[in-house]
Amino acid sequence: MELPFQIAEILERLEGAGFSAFVVGGCVRDALMGETPHDYDVTSSALPKEVERIFGGFRVIETGIKHGTVTLLYKGISTEITTFRVDGEYSDGRHPNSVTFSRDIRDDLSRRDFTINGIAFNPKTGLVDPFGGEADIRARVIRCIGSPGLRFSEDALRILRAVRFSSALGFRVEEETALAMLSRKSDLHKVSAERIFSELKRALCGKDIGRVMLEFPKIFAEILPPLGEQIGYGQGSKYHDSVLYEHTARAVAAAPAEPALRLAMLFHDMGKPLCRSVGEDGECHYHGHAERSAELADGLLRMLKCDNALRGRVCNIVKYHDIPVDTSRRYIRRQLSKHGLDGFRDIMNAHIADDCAKAEFVRPRIEEARRSIALAEEIAEAQPCFTLKELAVSGRDLKGIVPPSPLMGDVLAALLAEVVEEKTANEKNALLDRAREIINEKNKIDKSNAESL
Repeated sequence: MELPFQIAEILERLEGAGFSAFVVGGCVRDALMGETPHDYDVTSSALPKEVERIFGGFRVIETGIKHGTVTLLYKGISTEITTFRVDGEYSDGRHPNSVTFSRDIRDDLSRRDFTINGIAFNPKTGLVDPFGGEADIRARVIRCIGSPGLRFSEDALRILRAVRFSSALGFRVEEETALAMLSRKSDLHKVSAERIFSELKRALCGKDIGRVMLEFPKIFAEILPPLGEQIGYGQGSKYHDSVLYEHTARAVAAAPAEPALRLAMLFHDMGKPLCRSVGEDGECHYHGHAERSAELADGLLRMLKCDNALRGRVCNIVKYHDIPVDTSRRYIRRQLSKHGLDGFRDIMNAHIADDCAKAEFVRPRIEEARRSIALAEEIAEAQPCFTLKELAVSGRDLKGIVPPSPLMGDVLAALLAEVVEEKTANEKNALLDRAREIINEKNKIDKSNAESL
């Protein structure tokens, strides 16, 4: 395992001062999987004050001093250094009441969550792997260190971490660990909304999220209760060849792996059980389910402390995910005026993911949605007018044509609609002429109505 020179020097300086030191956790796991680690955590027998003394010429921040963690800014990088420790009891189901510092790396590894994260490395001594983490990486298995029930009772967030690792790495969860996750799932209420949302987003963007959602439906329903109503819910529609929860899992997996779209597909049909009706032919219909799903998404994302920008984007995708797919220029220009290119692309990508999770005969619509994205990008590249700000005239230009009144806004809106639909060119003279026509037409209508009275 090759280390960045800064990390190697940190280990050398700690060892030169008489302490043992290792890189630990995710960086070791990633290296053993043949991937380049994104960051490196260091664990050492040195106490925080000893670390501060050893690196006296560098900035050391006491980020988690209570638990033996400091952050060292060293030659252009930032890395956490944590003292070997043994955790006390976890009375709140999230954090140890106390920690005891140790001089033995094995004590520190024994408190960690999964065997794949319980491996340490030092260039001189090699791997320290007392729990078989390297073998589990080769076997692609997620297994708790020690008793799974105890590990999850200590910290319920580990349940979602197991879900996330299974999704992101494509590893299976070992049977005893999986059973303990399910038995302790109600403890997830002890975890803050922010931490739940962080793990959920990362899990949803994993390459194996479809399988993981189908393996752990009750865990997803624990953090998002409306998903529980989808489990085993028959859709009664020729367009669907699976129950609602399976359709949702497949749609999530089919969406591009980025948070907004994966979240949107998680929520896109959540309102269906609330909107069900049965037609004379026995087919089930779900009129208004997109709007109802968007409302549920908004409430749940607020509960999860999602930031406003992401919440707005997700809810917009959900609300419009089932608008018609149409490749006519006029239709696409209207949608671009309403949603913008990025928003329209999101909605069409949701369409594609949705259709990927439906019955086989629906799949040809996928190519039509892809063509609509390509055409939208072509139209947008020509920098057309889609907003009042882009219109070649303003209220000031219309003052001599339109009398001061709310009518001004109506005329501008009408001009914009005609430009969007390519009925009128976005040129000042053409728009002024059309404005005069609109006013003349209105005056004739008003006069006719007055005479009829």
